[in-house]
Amino acid sequence: METTLYCPRCPQVALQHIELHGQELDHCPNCNGIWFDDEELTEAIRHKHGLNDSYCIRQGFAEPLKQHQYHCHRCDVPMQQFHLLKEYLVTVDSCPQCSGTWVDGDDVKQTLAAPKLQEALSILNKKVCKKSWLFQFFTQMPKEYNIKPHRTPWVTWTLIALNCLIYLLYGFDDAATDWVFSHFAFISSDILQGQSLWGFISYQFLHGSLWHLFGNMYFLWIIGDNLEDALGRRRFLALYLLCGIAAALIELTARAIIGQELLMVGASGAVAGLFGMYLLWFRHASLTFMFVVWQKKLSPTWYFALWVGINVFGLLLDDMGVAYWAHLGGFAAGLVLGYLYRQKVLQNNPLLCLLQRPEARIIR
Repeated sequence: METTLYCPRCPQVALQHIELHGQELDHCPNCNGIWFDDEELTEAIRHKHGLNDSYCIRQGFAEPLKQHQYHCHRCDVPMQQFHLLKEYLVTVDSCPQCSGTWVDGDDVKQTLAAPKLQEALSILNKKVCKKSWLFQFFTQMPKEYNIKPHRTPWVTWTLIALNCLIYLLYGFDDAATDWVFSHFAFISSDILQGQSLWGFISYQFLHGSLWHLFGNMYFLWIIGDNLEDALGRRRFLALYLLCGIAAALIELTARAIIGQELLMVGASGAVAGLFGMYLLWFRHASLTFMFVVWQKKLSPTWYFALWVGINVFGLLLDDMGVAYWAHLGGFAAGLVLGYLYRQKVLQNNPLLCLLQRPEARIIR
């Protein structure tokens, strides 16, 4: 006769059989927690992720916690509590005698995603190294620590290639530069007269110097792949260009208010829009910042706060040689779009959602 198991969390409720990822498991209809007999959790994870070899979840457990929250009704002994992973502080409870594992209903998704979480956290929590320090010291460009995208970022690579190719066609010839800028830059006098409206798009593919080009393309390269993966290729391209248009409109409005004409080139506004979306969807990521010679991993919140501060400082200095309003306008547009698409992006990318939870321990 089969023994009736009772829920460790709801002692008066009998567990019911359910099938999950190829395993027949015991489930509490009251709290939605699940009991895994020895090896059942390992097999459920293996089936969920299509692993050839079983994933030994116990190898990832952190040190045992002091408290014993639940009682094993099969062995009549207190269960030992562990954190799911050393760097993901969801708790699971294991019986020291029968090796059964209890997972609360709210924690089932995180537990079954343990291999993906472990892989992601190993990348996110890497320490800075000498090579990255040397690179940032000489270029002043950050290094990114983020999860790897699932898809090849063809749109990001194509945008970078197009920007570089276009610059090579004119950037080393003054006469060619003047002609290209006069026909394809964002020129306020033409735009306000309803002329050369293609400038809203074309200006985003022109740059004033190699350093200008390198800076924009580097940031597009390090964050574009993750955003393209989260959004899909067509939507990523559309939102990238839309942020560039919004940036141009903000800069145009600011210059019109003070009665100053504008000739603007560069992908900075569009890339700044990506910053806004990145901030809302990839808060678990890190970007290194160089304080003179001290390299520090920062969350996107702090990194982009510093970036915004630098742009506001430039505005206060009244430096009209840089389109600071376009930077801030593009960033604001990215925040708005990031908010509007946030729920859909997180729903389509469960790992992003799990890494944003407070249980994820990001080392910076």
